Amino acid sequence: MHTLNLTVYWKLKIRGEEEMEYKAEQVEDINSIDISQLVKESEAEGYRFLTRLVNDYKDGSNTFNKPGEALFFIQNELGEVVAIGGVNQSPFSDDKDVARLQRFYVAADARRQGVGSILLEEIVRHSRDTFRKMTVRTESSKADAFYRANGFELDDSASETTHVISL
Repeated sequence: MHTLNLTVYWKLKIRGEEEMEYKAEQVEDINSIDISQLVKESEAEGYRFLTRLVNDYKDGSNTFNKPGEALFFIQNELGEVVAIGGVNQSPFSDDKDVARLQRFYVAADARRQGVGSILLEEIVRHSRDTFRKMTVRTESSKADAFYRANGFELDDSASETTHVISL
């Protein structure tokens, strides 16, 4: 399987300050990037899904290596990973055309700056080559607003899904 590694750069103005450059990139090996600060921050907020990302990658149960799957991250110009997220074949569907957005997290100080939208856009763009629909589940009203603002529709018809987007 040949994977295209594409790096995309953006400049965003953060809270009226100077522009900061960000790059979005697909990661082949999670051990090649430092997400320890994201894991620590997410756990402090009560989220364990980045800890599961690290553990699943370590034990081999999810390395984002099936057809269409990928893990992306965003790094600022200081080299800090400020967001991460991936796409898997949906474990909740027998239909291989259904993707699942997984392990999506943006550092608190990068939120509401466009970083999450950039990451989501890259994941969706990548997924269009393989899947026809993407699902995600969230219990956060802020995440609900984020997904709706980025083209997802509310769909709580299944217990494991809250939002869907057609690709």
